[in-house]
Amino acid sequence: MMANIARQLLGMLAVIWVVITAVFLLLHLAPGDPIGIMLGDSVGMDESALRQRFGLDLSLWHQYWAFLAGILRGDWGMSIFYHKPVLELLWARLPATLTLSLLAVAIALLIALPLGIIAAVRKNAWQDKLAMITALVGMSIPGFVLGPILIIVLAVDHGWFPVSGMDAPYAWVLPALTLGTALAAILTRMLRASLLEVLHEDYIRTAKAKGASESRLLLVHGLRNAFLPILTLVGLQLGALLGGAVIIETVFDWPGLGLLLIESINRRDYALVLGAILLITLFYVVMNNLLELAYRWLDPRIRSTGGRE
Repeated sequence: MMANIARQLLGMLAVIWVVITAVFLLLHLAPGDPIGIMLGDSVGMDESALRQRFGLDLSLWHQYWAFLAGILRGDWGMSIFYHKPVLELLWARLPATLTLSLLAVAIALLIALPLGIIAAVRKNAWQDKLAMITALVGMSIPGFVLGPILIIVLAVDHGWFPVSGMDAPYAWVLPALTLGTALAAILTRMLRASLLEVLHEDYIRTAKAKGASESRLLLVHGLRNAFLPILTLVGLQLGALLGGAVIIETVFDWPGLGLLLIESINRRDYALVLGAILLITLFYVVMNNLLELAYRWLDPRIRSTGGRE
């Protein structure tokens, strides 16, 4: 048990180290000067003093080791543009992105669960074909296309929802619906496939022979086992949404991590970009490990073998 936990922790640390190292090198090798971008046409400011303050006068390797040492101390650095600690800026934006991601997942499940179940139960019927066509359309429309369409139709033309920001009532509806639509399409197809596979298992036929009702067969015996791949996808997508909502947050001016990341990349705010990537990576690897724990709870076969095949 302890050996498995140690391997998981080492794997998490290795993934985090590789990601932040790659991003660090790409940022510093890309063209653009953060101090020059920050100063613009300003005069009277000592550029060399600013470089020294943020450690940009050091060699690339000195900056890299200073960054790693700061992470180990809990110091994620200082934003070049905002002149504030990176952690303070990230914690201020994190709730908005978490809220949007969770709402998007909730919307996706509300759409995908009934569609996927109906498609599996009514295999090859018109309900199944309609559900699959709907899922295909949802997967085919990119978020940067669907978002403006929803803005034009539901916000500009009808005025039902605000166009941008998160302060107005129901401001979350359009960005969450945009994010959740594509995920709902993927979940619908996967749930249908999983249910069709599970419903032909021997234990389903045994439960049916014992007199279990159709609803119990579907919801208790079938859906619980078919939900394992859905759980995987939802967990992975929740981690991806945390960093993948960049375009949607930009379209809807949603003040979350995605918008902050885009702004900091444009400004070459090295510490802030690295801090945002590190936070997203941490969330992603933690979600993966929580998924493994959920597997063991949902699937008795995994519990009995201790997670080994």
